[in-house]
Order: sequence, then structure tokens, then C-alpha cells
Amino acid sequence: MKPMKFGIATVAEQRARSLAIAAGARQRMPGEPDVWFPSISALASVLSDENMALLRCIREAKPESMKELARLAGKQESNVSRSLHTMQEYGLVRLVKTGRTVKPEVAVSEVTLSLPC
Repeated sequence: MKPMKFGIATVAEQRARSLAIAAGARQRMPGEPDVWFPSISALASVLSDENMALLRCIREAKPESMKELARLAGKQESNVSRSLHTMQEYGLVRLVKTGRTVKPEVAVSEVTLSLPC
């Protein structure tokens, strides 16, 4: 597990930054966020209380499948699956497939946030 830093930047700012890095006009600086969100509300939807509870449950109970996690969390498996896939897109969880079973794992040790001033 590794620490992850989130940042807030508009889509236009994110695109300009990515294009400048790709063109070699800019380098990614140490300490810059790993993942960017377009707004605080977008970040809040990913780091909602329910999603944070799922992360805690994964870390503490180490469920062997999404089905087991849904049972432990008292949630519908389809809702847990949707939440985990969203969190996977942002690097918060890994979904390890073994045969027909998908085991969720927490992928980060901590999350920090960099806000523009």
C-alpha cells in the first residue's frame, strides 16, 4: 500500500497540464497530486461516508469476495460492486480476480488532499 494525494483542478486545467507533460514542456513535480478531481463535490462522492466504511471493512475483515463484503457491510452486492469499481478507477482499491471470484483489497495506506488557494 502507498499513500495517495488527491488534487482539485478544473477539467480544462487537468487537460492543459497533461498536454504540457506529454509535450515535454512540463514535468510532474514531486509532491503533486496523483489523482485529480474537477471539484470538491466529485471528490466527496468518491470519498463518501459509505465508501469509507467499505474501505474500513475491507481493511479490517479482509473479505475473500465482493459477495462477502456486501454481506459484512449489509449492502446489496450490486451497489458494493458499483462503489468498488468507482474506487478502483481512482486507485483506492484493487479488485483481484481469481476464477469467478473478485476479492477487494485496499490499495492505499492514506489519502491526502491538495487544495488550490
